[in-house]
Amino acid sequence: MAAKVKICGLDRAEAVDAAVDAGAAMTGFVFYNPSPRNLDIDLAGSLIRRVPAGVEKLGLFVDPEDTLISEVTGAAQLDLLQLHGDETPERVSELKDMTGLPVMKVFKIESAADLERLEAYREVADRFLFDARVPKDMENALPGGNAVSFDWQLLSDLEMQTPWVLAGGLTAGNVAEAIHVSGADAVDVSSGVEDRPGVKNVAKIKAFVEAAASA
Repeated sequence: MAAKVKICGLDRAEAVDAAVDAGAAMTGFVFYNPSPRNLDIDLAGSLIRRVPAGVEKLGLFVDPEDTLISEVTGAAQLDLLQLHGDETPERVSELKDMTGLPVMKVFKIESAADLERLEAYREVADRFLFDARVPKDMENALPGGNAVSFDWQLLSDLEMQTPWVLAGGLTAGNVAEAIHVSGADAVDVSSGVEDRPGVKNVAKIKAFVEAAASA
């Protein structure tokens, strides 16, 4: 079975359409002001309405306040919350109760020790996403979308019931290897299908989905 693909950081109609047309299973929309991919809530609503049934719509948040969550979910019909900050298990549970939506909790990975944090979230998170921990000396680093990868071998022997997604520095050129090494059955890309931060390339989106499918 081909790995499912999530195209994240979509902020233009043509990029949303390209992701859907290429066969992406998941679309991601960012609600985090410092990000070049951050969306105005009204624009987000119009973009998300372009996504057909059967393709998941995820909202990416970083330690969000209740007000932001309420505004976004009131304007756009999301299928899942992606929490990319330092949200505690208790906060994850609160947001699930508040919205009635499942949650994908993101973990920043550098070494095997970072995987020890999963246990505390197994009962509350519906999915996990593994991204690279950004080097401390990296300028203008964001919680995600930094084109940084980690050792995929760390995930190869991961045994758990919670579905998970691989992210971090993936491109059309390396995604097949990443899937093979890590054992991932779902992958997430943002910067790897851009010409520059926040500007998606339609051809790169198509190539990435095709490369993931070939794995």
